[in-house]
Amino acid sequence: MSLKVNILLFEKFSNMLLACLLEPLRVVRDQTGANISWSILTPKDTSVRSSSGLRLSPDIPRADAERCDLLMVVGGDDFRQDAADPVSRKCVTLTKRAKTVIGADTGAWILASWGLLEGRKATLHWQTLAEFSEVFPNVEVLPDRFVRDDQIWTCGGASTAMDLMIALISELYGDALAHDAASMFLHDGSRFEGQGAGSMQPKGSHNLRRCTAIMAKNIEVPLSTETISKQANLSVRSMSRIFVRELGMPPQRYYQLMRLTRARDLAAHTDLTLNEVALRSGYSSAQSLSKAFSRQFGVSIGSTRKHKQIW
Repeated sequence: MSLKVNILLFEKFSNMLLACLLEPLRVVRDQTGANISWSILTPKDTSVRSSSGLRLSPDIPRADAERCDLLMVVGGDDFRQDAADPVSRKCVTLTKRAKTVIGADTGAWILASWGLLEGRKATLHWQTLAEFSEVFPNVEVLPDRFVRDDQIWTCGGASTAMDLMIALISELYGDALAHDAASMFLHDGSRFEGQGAGSMQPKGSHNLRRCTAIMAKNIEVPLSTETISKQANLSVRSMSRIFVRELGMPPQRYYQLMRLTRARDLAAHTDLTLNEVALRSGYSSAQSLSKAFSRQFGVSIGSTRKHKQIW
């Protein structure tokens, strides 16, 4: 599935929030080869500085922005002035060319100033919730981490933006990829096991996360379903039910997808031979890896070597 994204950045936006919006999509693109692309836009077609002083320039003039599947409106610290700026108000035309709109951080304030949240439910950064309710009385303000009202999504700070994107990825690409996208940003084993993981924990139950953590630690020498279930203190039947219910596939299929994703990464970003890639992803030979890879992704693993990218 292709996904065209336009990102409208306002002055003094949050670097962390922007990363939490984009990195989950980058993970999906890298792991599946999905055609996901994005363009940075700014209200005045000039560069903008983040709240920490980093400067970003627009990829294209706002007037040249094509229709998109997703428009992200990322507000900044000067959102009150931006909402009243006549030039910024012209950006409302971008929302008419987008299937889905996200108002992130103070972006919800910008959307409300354009009249897009009248009679809708929304949320934004917790520090401005009370003021927002007073300024926009016709918007039903909720304290939730993120809110969806038809085609408009809103969220507060960085961690809530991550939550929103994981939910969106689940809807667009399925629960398994949403789980992978969330898990990619957790490296501490105890957090992955669900101890204090907070809002940014991977999608799924504690039992599911425990099983996938065991799989992730055993890529080169794959474990049997029976061994995984035993280490997770579950019966094989219970584990299978959890995977089918929460990820839409049996555990061994998800395990294979995890290994093939690892193989894709090694093939694209290292100089290992295909035999070495196969061994490091749990396959006995390049031939067996190639067959499994082609069945899963519809392309040969060799083709990934022709388009190396550095992130």
